[in-house]
Amino acid sequence: MYFIDLSKFYGTKVLRFWCLNLNYLNLLFIQRACFATESEVLYCLKFTVLESALNQRILLITGWGGGTKLLQPLSHALQHKGHSVELINIFNGLDTQALQQHAEQAKDFDVIIGWSLGGQLATLLVEAVEQQYQQQKVLITLASNPCFVAHENWPTAMSPATFQNFKQSFEEDAIATLKKFGFMVCQGTATTKQDFLQLQSLLQPQSLDLLKQGLNCLEHLNTVEILQNYTGHQLHLLAKQDFLVSYKVLDNLKALGATFLDAMLLSGSHGLPVFHVDEVTDKICQYLQKMD
Repeated sequence: MYFIDLSKFYGTKVLRFWCLNLNYLNLLFIQRACFATESEVLYCLKFTVLESALNQRILLITGWGGGTKLLQPLSHALQHKGHSVELINIFNGLDTQALQQHAEQAKDFDVIIGWSLGGQLATLLVEAVEQQYQQQKVLITLASNPCFVAHENWPTAMSPATFQNFKQSFEEDAIATLKKFGFMVCQGTATTKQDFLQLQSLLQPQSLDLLKQGLNCLEHLNTVEILQNYTGHQLHLLAKQDFLVSYKVLDNLKALGATFLDAMLLSGSHGLPVFHVDEVTDKICQYLQKMD
């Protein structure tokens, strides 16, 4: 046993994690570790990093139209893997006050995950948290397009005319339009009918105001530049048979050239995190563990 100059480990990925996450460590342990062998210190450091990868604080944001119950199975699966998860509904990301309130909430989490519109909202939150609190969060989006309605800088999205027709249909008959949207969430796979029945059993009534705010967000949010400039870790899981978000978005995301951007294509519909809970959970956990 002898005193170890911990500075010799400075600059390594392990010690950077240690230095940036002192809240995970017991200070008494640090004192004792200074008199351990080098192998013992490294073992303890690796154990700490592995433990942290398996115990992340996750903020999970659902998508438009259905409420939080749709992602409860995913939330429970992530908790079963050792993570703590808080599941929230969509919010008006175009409202400065609402965004600020949720950014204040998000700063207490390690990972921000969002499905569909929730992915765009999660992107807004990681940017807000970085700007306001100088913290970088892990961003994970599920079946989410950074720009839901096509723009010049992002053509791989729903055409403006199609979206306006959908919006008009919602104004005329919200219930029928929500049902149609639910079917589109499930469309594209051999299990569409079964998935649609499952989806219907999980839907929760949403306020008309929140639904309209969500549509407004889908129409106007463009988070492409945020993703391109974000230097934190980000993972985007897309679905090959997605009827609402084209699988071609995968290549567009990779082309952004962001420092720590990963994107994967999985088999499934837009309801990927609803109907493929185990696979999505595994991909998320593997990614979080790989980061460390």
